[in-house]
Amino acid sequence: MTETPALQPLDFARLADACVRFGNGGTEHERHCAAAAAFTDDVEYRAPIGVLSGTQALRGFRDQFVGHIGTAGFRLRERAQCHHARARLAWEIRTGDGSSFATGTDILHLDEDGRISSVAVFLDRAPEGFTAPDQP
Repeated sequence: MTETPALQPLDFARLADACVRFGNGGTEHERHCAAAAAFTDDVEYRAPIGVLSGTQALRGFRDQFVGHIGTAGFRLRERAQCHHARARLAWEIRTGDGSSFATGTDILHLDEDGRISSVAVFLDRAPEGFTAPDQP
């Protein structure tokens, strides 16, 4: 069995920072750079709203989301945790007026280069009025 090398704490801190920069990136170039640092090109993103594949799809989803709700800020609720090529990020999204939009936890799978190859999103507190589609 081949083990993925453990990320050093500084490496993982950079990865978590890249995720926050991706969520908060002001320009398309900033989001593109943060996505390239954080995700593999073929990253798989599974959330209650559906499944997305690739960084282009993630960038498009992020832009559509911000276009729908307006200004939004993504922040970590606690220090991210990482072991055995898996990580857990507890996050919150705040709207432009500072109110909390939603909270959740992402479970990440990291590739051998330490970038995120898959994301499983769990909503800890869904946005008001949101009903997740029925899951099989």
